Amino acid sequence: MLRYLKYIWLLLMLSNAYGQISPGDLSNAHANLEGMSNCTKCHDLGAKVSNIKCLDCHKEIQTLVNQKRGYHANPTVTSKDCFACHSEHHGRKFDMIHFDENKFDHNLAYYKLEGKHAVVDCRKCHAPENIQSAELKKRGDTFLGLEKACLSCHDDYHQKTLSNDCAKCHNMEAFKPAANFDHNKTDYKLTGKHTEVDCKECHKFTTLNGKEFQQLADVAYNDCKACHDDPHNKHFTNKCSQCHTTNSFTEFIGAKTFDHSATNFPLKGKHKTTDCFECHKTTTDPLTIFQDRLGVAVNVCATCHKDAHNGKFGSNCAKCHDEKSFVAVKSMDSFDHNLTDYPLKGKHVNVDCKKCHKESYTKAIDFSACQRCHKDYHNGEFKKNGVSPDCKECHSLSEGFGVSLYTMEKHQASKFPLEGAHVATPCFACHVNEEKKWTFRNIGSTCYDCHDNVHGNTFAVAGVTDCKRCHVPDDWFPSKFAHDKTAFPLEGKHAEVECVACHKTYVENGKTLVKYKIEKFDCIDCHQ
Repeated sequence: MLRYLKYIWLLLMLSNAYGQISPGDLSNAHANLEGMSNCTKCHDLGAKVSNIKCLDCHKEIQTLVNQKRGYHANPTVTSKDCFACHSEHHGRKFDMIHFDENKFDHNLAYYKLEGKHAVVDCRKCHAPENIQSAELKKRGDTFLGLEKACLSCHDDYHQKTLSNDCAKCHNMEAFKPAANFDHNKTDYKLTGKHTEVDCKECHKFTTLNGKEFQQLADVAYNDCKACHDDPHNKHFTNKCSQCHTTNSFTEFIGAKTFDHSATNFPLKGKHKTTDCFECHKTTTDPLTIFQDRLGVAVNVCATCHKDAHNGKFGSNCAKCHDEKSFVAVKSMDSFDHNLTDYPLKGKHVNVDCKKCHKESYTKAIDFSACQRCHKDYHNGEFKKNGVSPDCKECHSLSEGFGVSLYTMEKHQASKFPLEGAHVATPCFACHVNEEKKWTFRNIGSTCYDCHDNVHGNTFAVAGVTDCKRCHVPDDWFPSKFAHDKTAFPLEGKHAEVECVACHKTYVENGKTLVKYKIEKFDCIDCHQ
């Protein structure tokens, strides 16, 4: 019995102590934190409420601060203590989220209220159905959880047929009209009579998913016939805009823009500059206009033109003539060149006749050597006794000038037989000069005529550097070099040391070189 009375006395003492320390009851939101043992869940020991501890519990606020979104992320707000706005110990029914809604600066929430948004009641927007987070949606009265996107609060009238960026077309004053919409920024700019047409004439109203819907996207505009009747009854496959404008159907611009190649008679040469009605009869009937030449073939010129040859060469004038000029022969493709003294072979077969026949086709051409027609690319490099060999000694008509018949066997018989890595080196690496021109004479015969002499005169003997003393054509690495022939033969551990450990690099005239000659050989010259 005595122990029980002591226990009751201890509880009364602790209760009185807490009543003296606590400034008042906590609100309903924090009622579960009541009691002395819970003080440090919000307060630092012997100090004020800690913002860090507040955000440890209110993670939804911490997330917004981290993402720099919403009112609590604004520097003006984050610079304050949480309890400056949300004080406690004022009783169970105290409203911790209390502020003057009429004076609240919504700009601090990073969302400026404009137009209709400026006069709408706060709870029209801050309603559970507009909150994206399922956790925040459970709260009865909260201002958290809204997104900036229009469709997070408003229904998508366009039902995903247009961009989610509503502000491209609409402003905050009203959904209709779409004040920011500019038809000229779409793929179809309005011109002429189209600027006067009511939108609904092209963008029809219908019903989609049980709701009223106006089709603004995916409206066919590739040709006028997508919306208008075809008065020509499908006689033309061309776009209407090649002959007509949006100002009026009767305004004809086809003389300059109509693509005649879409018909069976493409216009070429002089035909391009001929007025349409030089060939076609004028008529006001759209069903018959430009239809009077149907079936005329492009090679039967005599249908429209007088045959100057009186039928001697048949009716196919296009075989020799074109639309540029009657006196100019178009092509000699049907001419049998094998009947001449110079049958055409290889690349010559496809050469334009005028490339060789500069003047009349009947004037004889000297074809005794390639150089009679072709310029010597090599500029006399291969002359012997003042005479250049004919091109056919190294080139063929079938392969053209770009392919050489000069073989590896011939190169091995030259003054510079190819060995080692030189065998795999492409010809142009040695035979194309700085002017990007092929050359085969006076390109040098010593290694450093082509390669950089990285040693300078270090290994010169009597003023001459012979790379072959140490290197072979297979590889640059000195496979022939013998250190035993130097003043410092390698012995013991020295035989295992990398060359660069003793032969240091240095820079001279912008190039990195290796110092191969070492003047001193005492141990202390290299080692500590």
